[in-house]
Amino acid sequence: MIEVVRADITTLRVDAIVNAANSALAGGGGVDGAIHRAAGPELLQASRKFGHCATGDAVITPGFRLPARYVIHAVGPVWRGGAHREDELLAEAYESAFARAHEAGDVRSIAFPAISTGVYAFPRARASRIAIASMREHEGEFERIVACLFDDESVELYRAALAGRAR
Repeated sequence: MIEVVRADITTLRVDAIVNAANSALAGGGGVDGAIHRAAGPELLQASRKFGHCATGDAVITPGFRLPARYVIHAVGPVWRGGAHREDELLAEAYESAFARAHEAGDVRSIAFPAISTGVYAFPRARASRIAIASMREHEGEFERIVACLFDDESVELYRAALAGRAR
């Protein structure tokens, strides 16, 4: 089941939340900063063991102080006009996050933010279509997949994409 909710991803009771991470896995602003603050300093320490994560890839750490057992750090692309494989790299970030969830072995529910749509400036409508397409591909593999969004416009875009009436 795919759900679209407006909520703070750090409060969700799911097995894993996905972090819209930077390639340095160093925390930052937006969702990334909120997740690091809520999880505590142990999250940064656990992330450091990976050193770097390429755009389109993901790594997994414990959730520490979060309700979620795991944080999957997925690195989406910076929007550079659309001619630099941005769509493909965003889809790869979602696929990599799902792969890490499977590797954990006990993830039945997973929540995603709108990867790359904040400071990375990926167009939200376009990102919603890519995200929902990836979620649909994995829908039968999880009990619950959540698109956890921060604003009403994103909620509407994701709901439209889920209903097949994407803008």
